[in-house]
Amino acid sequence: MLLRIRLRCAARWCLLLLVTAIVQHTCSSHVAAAPAEQSKSQQQQTEDDIYRSRAMLYRQISKKTGVPWYRLAAIDQYERTLTRVHPKDRQHAERVSGIFVNSHVWSGQFNPDQEDQNPASIAFFEGFGRDGSGDGQANPDDDMDLLFSVAAYLANYGQAEDKFHIALWEYYHNSRSVQRIRQFTSLYQTHGTLKLNQHAFPLPLSSDYSYRSTWGSGRSWGGNRIHEGTDLFARYGVPVRSTCYGVVEVKGWNPFGGWRIGIRDIDNRYHYYAHLSGFDKKLSTGDLVTPGQTIGWVGSSGYGKPGTQGKFPPHLHYGIYRDSGLSEWSFDPYPLLKRWEQMERKQLKKR
Repeated sequence: MLLRIRLRCAARWCLLLLVTAIVQHTCSSHVAAAPAEQSKSQQQQTEDDIYRSRAMLYRQISKKTGVPWYRLAAIDQYERTLTRVHPKDRQHAERVSGIFVNSHVWSGQFNPDQEDQNPASIAFFEGFGRDGSGDGQANPDDDMDLLFSVAAYLANYGQAEDKFHIALWEYYHNSRSVQRIRQFTSLYQTHGTLKLNQHAFPLPLSSDYSYRSTWGSGRSWGGNRIHEGTDLFARYGVPVRSTCYGVVEVKGWNPFGGWRIGIRDIDNRYHYYAHLSGFDKKLSTGDLVTPGQTIGWVGSSGYGKPGTQGKFPPHLHYGIYRDSGLSEWSFDPYPLLKRWEQMERKQLKKR
């Protein structure tokens, strides 16, 4: 009898330990998952705050000067892309604006004080700096002063479109810079938002396709060269889609890429789609595209004169190039393709 009681108590004790362990495991799982979810939420919140701060700054300066916010946003974004590729030469304090102005331009080339922040002496030496915040200083690391100075410079040329282009040329003396800022202006003005960083996979996920990292491999047609992109193999006629918000920069025939189209995005990256069987006839150079929009179809064009087809299996050659301000270079698009593919699959599952 005593043995039976002891066994019964032991069984109850084991059951209690098991339940306690399950409860603790469940609680710890929730605790472990919370930081990850919270981190993702904080990251999204931070990104939204950044765009909100930029938009507020552009509109404040636009209201004070009459210069459209989307022109200020385009210049600011272009400057930010230059800093990304020239970080050592364009260092500045942490702030909302990404514009960088050299000290001799800000204070005046012949100003003996290259750190001058006095608006009167800066104006005397024909410097770029202005006081936009009203505190009596022209500080290149003050967002209001910086953007107000840019807007004041643009306003001197007038508000007409051609005057805006002249102002850009006189400041940068670089036709590439003028073109990029005009493209960014068009994107911001048309969509009415700064948040144009969404992407899509270049082929429909429902189609039959395959790809792997092929960047840097050798190519022999047309001379020894490396493969500057990723090949996505698919059947003839599979739709090719824009991966980004962007502007059609190039469209037509290339002896290497066949029927190809090039699109510039808001991060100053050039997206190259080659070996197409054809284009969307509605698209022309200068048109805007959105993520997932059909721009052409998979083919096997190229390696010859216009119209050459069938020298290799049908596939999409997809490449991305970064602009340094004076030249462009390619980088491996495979990691981005994998990321966009995974993101789109997750979005489809939520529907």
